[in-house]
Amino acid sequence: QLQASGGGLVQAGGSLRLSCEASGRIFSTYLMGWFRQAPGKEREFVASSKWSGGSTYYADFVKGRFTTSRDRAKNTMYLQMNSLKPEDTAVYYCAVRISPIQVTSGNMYRYWGQGTLVTVSS
Repeated sequence: QLQASGGGLVQAGGSLRLSCEASGRIFSTYLMGWFRQAPGKEREFVASSKWSGGSTYYADFVKGRFTTSRDRAKNTMYLQMNSLKPEDTAVYYCAVRISPIQVTSGNMYRYWGQGTLVTVSS
């Protein structure tokens, strides 16, 4: 089970850090992902990284602004979002894929958090 938190209202240019706490064991081979869904739009991939560490894969529209990290002791992963733009407004979801292979399709992720709303005002 995944529990996402940290969303809220922020002005353009501001920052937020989302958290996703997992209950149960996360294996090093798992892939941790972040997705978002804006009102009236389809869900889209934001970022993914292996729980064991190593390379992270970002969508082009967040490169240089968003960063993923993890705290294994807390079984928690994070999405640090800087330089936020109004177009970043969306419900953000964390997800787990039972495979270390990087993919951007949400259909390939097995477990999902409930989502946390991020609103960026202009």
